[in-house]
This record gives sequence, C-alpha cells and structure tokens, in this order.
Amino acid sequence: MPDLMKQFVSYKNPTGAEPVPNSALMNDTQNMTLPVEPGKTYLLRLVNVGAFASQYFWIEGHTMKIVEVDGVWTKPAETDMIYIASAQRYAVLVTMKNETGANYPMMASMDTSLFDSIPDGLNWNVTGWLEYDSDKKLPPAAVLNEFEPYDDFKLVPTDGEKLLEKADHTITLDLTMNNLGDGANYAFFNDISYVSPKVPTLYTVLSAGENATNPTVYGTDTNSFVLKHGEIVEIVLNNDDSGRHPFHLHGQTFQVVHRSEENAGHYNASWTNITYPSVPMRRDTFLVYPQGNFVIRFPATNPGVWLFHCHIEWHMDTGLIATMISSPLQMQKTLTIPEEHKKICADQGISTVGNAAGNTEDYLDLTGQNLMVPPLPSGFTTKGYVAMVFSCVAGVLGLASITLYGSAPIAAK
Repeated sequence: MPDLMKQFVSYKNPTGAEPVPNSALMNDTQNMTLPVEPGKTYLLRLVNVGAFASQYFWIEGHTMKIVEVDGVWTKPAETDMIYIASAQRYAVLVTMKNETGANYPMMASMDTSLFDSIPDGLNWNVTGWLEYDSDKKLPPAAVLNEFEPYDDFKLVPTDGEKLLEKADHTITLDLTMNNLGDGANYAFFNDISYVSPKVPTLYTVLSAGENATNPTVYGTDTNSFVLKHGEIVEIVLNNDDSGRHPFHLHGQTFQVVHRSEENAGHYNASWTNITYPSVPMRRDTFLVYPQGNFVIRFPATNPGVWLFHCHIEWHMDTGLIATMISSPLQMQKTLTIPEEHKKICADQGISTVGNAAGNTEDYLDLTGQNLMVPPLPSGFTTKGYVAMVFSCVAGVLGLASITLYGSAPIAAK
C-alpha cells in the first residue's frame, strides 16, 4: 500500500488515476462453493471490504430479500441484484429451490465505471456457486447486457423511525478534485484537503477546556465541525466530481432524506419538487452519484470525534475527510484516556495535549500546525519567467544563425 500511495500521490499522476485492483475475490478466493439444502432459507451477509471498487452482486435463478443494511434492520425488499459500495454491508434472505438438479452461479462484478482505464487481462468478475449437488458440474455464469440493482434509497427501517423534520445545524460540503503545488492530485471538501493535526483531535478536545467548542483549535485544514449535544445535524454533500463516491460516517447511522440523480448539480433547499420520505432509509455508508448530491440527517447524541469520509481509500488518503466533533464538553466529563494510549503516542513523539499545532499555552494560536500542500501558482513563477527569457533568446539566436548562414554566398568549387 505505501508504494502504491507514492505512485498515486505524485506529479507523475496529475489526473489522480486510482490503482485498479488485480482481481475480484469472494471470501478471499475464486470459484467458491456454498453447499445448500433444497427448500431452506439462508441468511447471507454481504460485505464489500475492498479499498476502491464497488460490486454488483446477484445469484442466478434466485431472488434475494434485503433485510438489513449497515446494521439497520429493514422491511424485506425483493431484488435480483444489489450494488455494494466499499464499506457497505447487506444481509439478504435467499430461499433455495426444492430440486437438486443444478448448481447456480453467485456473481460479483466490479463497477468498472470507477476506473480511469481497464488494464489488459483484468477479469473484473468473480464467480461462486450455490452447490445443491457436489456431483454436478459448476455451470458458467450467463453474460448480462446491463446492471439493474436495487435502489437502497427505497429501503424502510423496521423500527419505523420518522423523518427528522427540522435541522438545527446544516453543514454543506462541496466535493472537488484538483492539483496542488507539488503537481499531485488531491481531494477537497470546501477547498480544504484534510491534513492530520499534530495532536489527535480527541486529545485536543479533552485538554482544551471551554475552547473545545471552538472549531479553530482543531486546525484550519481538518474540516472540523463542532456539534452541540442533541441538535439535529444535516449534511448536504454536493459532488462536483465525475465519479461515484461512497461516504461513511463513524459513530452513528444517519437518515438519508434525499439523493439526486446524476448531473443534478448542487442541492437547493428551496426546490419544490422534492418529497422527503416519511420513514427514511438509515445506514452509515451511502453513495453519491456523479455531479449529484445527497442530504443526510442525524441527532448528535453520541459524544465523540467522528470522521465523515469517502470510503475509497485513495480519496480518503488524499484529503476527502471532515471531522464531526460531537458534544465536546460532554466528552470531557465522561471520557478518560487509558495510560497505555498515552504511552503509545509518547513512543511515537505525538503529544496528547494541546491544539492542532501542539500549543498548550494559547489554544487559538495555530503557529506551526500541519498544513496542506500550497496551491499551484496562478501564473508564471520566477523560474518560469527566467526559462521563458532564455528560451526566447535561444530562439532568436537560432533564427539569426539560420539567416546568417542561409544568406551567405555559396563558394564556387
């Protein structure tokens, strides 16, 4: 992974083309078989543990009933296919056929629309089988012309939790990808590419006293948002990128109250053609479409420092992270850091007190904090001007030489 990161975050990769997986696997292998008995209903738990690729999943000749996503039980929803983004989890019920005349392929196929290019020889599919009879052959999977997965926005939690009607705190995050001064490609929320602070944010919360409610102490390039205890938080995510992104929130599940189609642009709260679901789907990882948007809501009732980030590893490592600091004063009353944690930090030279810059005297003084790479210059640099002058001089001298020698008389032999 470190070697791949060096290749990815480099001026030699200015477009930010992500490393493509070598292959698809099912339970760490290929050609997996799952012995089953006729007529029985099985609960299958499906988890995408990949760092990048989303997966389409289906079972030939069988229907799945979705009953849980990301730890939230849902009313059964029948489907022939599921789209599983990185970090998403599903539980499905599958009832077996009553006869044992054949075995049936279970297919997972990577979403190749995420890839900038497809390497020669890449097989983006992996096949397993429901094995009714071990003596019968394992048939090849049929070829599909299109994918039609279930829309997870339609799922309804069994607990019937009603729509959180009014947000007390709205956070708008605009997603972009761009190059910085080192020539590499980075990911941004609101023009900020996340950089880790010198003091871990949780330790800043616990050492900052009343200043813990001031987002300034957590650093300028950490995308930190302080949430008051019990308030209803709304995150509006606008995707200005041409790719799909799965977003994960630590510490809680959220209601998904809106998701646009592709190319819808930025969310506008004044739109009148949107109907919010009365009982919204709830999960902790959700997909935004290219050039689209989504809106999620949750109550800030779980004190902690919770990351909200893209679960494509390459994008998270290049800055697509925001920090939700929920109920900091409550944390100070209830949390205690174990001594072994402090020792681990000390062994690595990491402070456990202070603001993002490690300042313990003035928590609003961020001198020396970690900062993101500076932006590309808006015009020519001094080196650029010098190079241009020398290039022009060399060009003029070259033309003069050609003119001089070209106009000289040709000596007679």
